[in-house]
Amino acid sequence: MQSIHATTVLGVLHNGEVAMGADGQATMGNTIAKSNVKKIRKLLDGKIVAGFAGSTADAFTLIERFEEKLSAYGGNMKRAAIELAKDWRTDRYLRRLEAMMIVANKDELLVISGTGDVLEPDNHVAAIGSGGTYAQAAAVALQKHAPQLSAEEIVRESLHIAADICIYTNHNLVVEKIG
Repeated sequence: MQSIHATTVLGVLHNGEVAMGADGQATMGNTIAKSNVKKIRKLLDGKIVAGFAGSTADAFTLIERFEEKLSAYGGNMKRAAIELAKDWRTDRYLRRLEAMMIVANKDELLVISGTGDVLEPDNHVAAIGSGGTYAQAAAVALQKHAPQLSAEEIVRESLHIAADICIYTNHNLVVEKIG
């Protein structure tokens, strides 16, 4: 699977809620270019939330294509994700895009990559980006040891932990929830 550098996006499905968040930092090389980028979008009238890591222009292209697939498949998120991954892997233009996505609805959480992967993560936690492993570890621990927390609280705390560790992740968070 691709490795996307310089951001952190985390999705959590917990106690019937879904929350997804990301830091706001955009970097160009080793320089912070912007500190308040919005990497999370609600789709399908708020029924699906999507987050992206990678080149902003590439990510917007992929989100547009994903919305087209959602439309074509009647809002079926998993089918739209699979069809997007197939196109992404085989289309000459899309194949060059450098990004990854997490998409979620009230029942499912998926990671979509340009290598054709559509993964349903264990523990109902998905993370991408350079701070993703830190945020994922924190979220899994919080789900296990603080089950009374909401999905949104788990996402916020986990992203703050990642921001304390990863130099490509800041504390300017955007968190969206559904459910």
